[in-house]
Amino acid sequence: MSYNTLTDCELADLLNEGDEEAFNHIYKRFWKKIYNETYKRLKDTEIAGDIVQDVFADLWIKRHSRKIENLNAYLITAARYQVFMQYKKASVKSFFEQPLELLNHPSLFADSIQEVKELKDCINEWMSLQPEKRREVFRLKFIEDKSTREISEVLNISQKTVQNQFTISLHSLRSTLSKLLLFF
Repeated sequence: MSYNTLTDCELADLLNEGDEEAFNHIYKRFWKKIYNETYKRLKDTEIAGDIVQDVFADLWIKRHSRKIENLNAYLITAARYQVFMQYKKASVKSFFEQPLELLNHPSLFADSIQEVKELKDCINEWMSLQPEKRREVFRLKFIEDKSTREISEVLNISQKTVQNQFTISLHSLRSTLSKLLLFF
């Protein structure tokens, strides 16, 4: 079997069955795209590389439990979630865990912490204003890292409704944050 000619969907199905060679081809096909997507947001080669490894390790570990319908979207979403968690982790690190470069610029460090806190407050405020179902879809997707199928089962709604609610919430959040960023 030539894996190079398989579609993403076919590779995902083989991965779901535990085919290690399919995983290797998925890695070769997507690692650069996932790396670029991650690096674009973090501007740190080491952390971006670690996140790519985590995304693919997680893909392999959960290969039997997740039915992936769109491999590209799944991997990009997983990388964005890892970036989000990296931002979140950076905001709760103790003073001694901060990178040394920040220690040379205490005002920059203080500003960053304050900005992250304000951003988190804005997101929490935005979430409180969302309709209950949309808020729950957003929370399950980003905070609990549930798949579309898992969310549809938990909330007893169709996967299409989950995707629609998720898309609407992302547009709304982007719009809200872009307006707020004008004040920063």
